[in-house]
Amino acid sequence: MTAPPLPAPQFADVNGIRLAYYEAGPRGGVPIVFCHGFPELAFSWRHQVAALAAAGRWVIAPDQRGYGLTPGPDAVEAYDMDHLTGDLVGLLDHLGADKAIFVGHDWGGIVVWAMPLLHPGRVAGVVGLNTPFVPRLPLDPIEMFRNAYGDDMYIVHFQKPGVADAQLGADAEKTIRFFMRLPKGTQEDFTSRPAEQRSLALQDALAHYDPATDQHQFLSPEELAVFVEAFQRTGFTGGINWYRNFSRNWRKAEGLPNRIDGVPCLMLMAENDVVLPPSMADRMGDQISDLEKVLIRGSGHWTQQEKPAEVNAALLDWLNRKFPLGD
Repeated sequence: MTAPPLPAPQFADVNGIRLAYYEAGPRGGVPIVFCHGFPELAFSWRHQVAALAAAGRWVIAPDQRGYGLTPGPDAVEAYDMDHLTGDLVGLLDHLGADKAIFVGHDWGGIVVWAMPLLHPGRVAGVVGLNTPFVPRLPLDPIEMFRNAYGDDMYIVHFQKPGVADAQLGADAEKTIRFFMRLPKGTQEDFTSRPAEQRSLALQDALAHYDPATDQHQFLSPEELAVFVEAFQRTGFTGGINWYRNFSRNWRKAEGLPNRIDGVPCLMLMAENDVVLPPSMADRMGDQISDLEKVLIRGSGHWTQQEKPAEVNAALLDWLNRKFPLGD
């Protein structure tokens, strides 16, 4: 499925950075802000930007802090949740918008679920794509990942200064092709593997990955080039620094609400995402007062790019019922 290219980038000086964003559709009503994950860009939402703008929705997709055309500071602490959500508040202020519907995938999902906790007055609705709402954990998440998967689990590995940055940046095309692949099997296939094959030691798998033999690519050569050129220019440190704030975010979240009330929410789950399986969303109905859930069948982790028609249909159905045009 081919989407039109994104509109020309615009820029906003917000929260200490120069934030690049792409805007489409008629201004008016509640804007929809798309937040990407790792290693992605605003370009990851190209299908949704085109479809929702064509349906009369005001849509905005930023290159978030440290990605694409939005350079970020050197300090790791500048990528914590206060900064990431603050960037979105600054973007709304720049656009003259009081509230927005925030849609997030992967790490972007973590950010958009934090918005109603940190900035409740700026949130009209939240959509999580693959990433569920998870209340504050009882233990530091890095320690939990280490205890569950060992030191080689990729998020734990990412905590080592400079190590993953160098490995992922050594060959940006290989890295992007490795990450952005269709699933090789079902969720059941993954869970039936021996424990050592479920360690999520992605850096080890990347080291042995041969793009020449990969039959699971879904990006066209032109789409691949957009990601590759961006990460060849920026490297991966900005995105990895988001992971290096897991513990900091956890400490700073003490005392925040552990549920979301009064905000319409939608959870889109991907049937074959082994990192963020649908089962992670099982308890969300106990934690969110207004929640709908939709399962996107056959999709792996990159759902908005793998199954754009299904994602667009689910988004528009929910938006048209919860936020009718003209209201």
